[in-house]
Amino acid sequence: MTEVYDVSYIERTRDYYRAQGYEKDYVWAHNINTPFTLLSKPLNKCNIGVIVTAMPDTEEGRTHRRVYSTLSTPIPKTMYTSELSWHQSVTHTQDICSFLPLEQLNSLATEGEIGSVAHQFYSVPTEYSQRNTIEKDAPDVLNRCHTDEIDVAILVPL
Repeated sequence: MTEVYDVSYIERTRDYYRAQGYEKDYVWAHNINTPFTLLSKPLNKCNIGVIVTAMPDTEEGRTHRRVYSTLSTPIPKTMYTSELSWHQSVTHTQDICSFLPLEQLNSLATEGEIGSVAHQFYSVPTEYSQRNTIEKDAPDVLNRCHTDEIDVAILVPL
């Protein structure tokens, strides 16, 4: 019989940082109201967008932490991920389809499961400031989604 253990991630994280000498607990980001909306049309009529935390694999993408719009076609061969927090000893980001599902979405569009894939996808920097995310990056991405008439956004954090 398998034993199940209940481990509180938040409690363990607080204990860890307290043991490191931090006196003030980390304030976890949260939303009082969940800003989701029911679809107003069937998924096979929706324009699907992708929002990812990987940056464009360009000099600008590697050095400037800001929101980017990148054409979905052609699918990029690489994205800049080396400064992101992912378990580098057990996985890699060389398979772009594992975190930028444009190829899979194009197949779903061809099969009629979704209406279309947005002509651009968005890169959003990982930001450890809830204020910057809420006041700067989120409104910027929302504007881009509205401009591109995106009905559904898939968020892919690394």
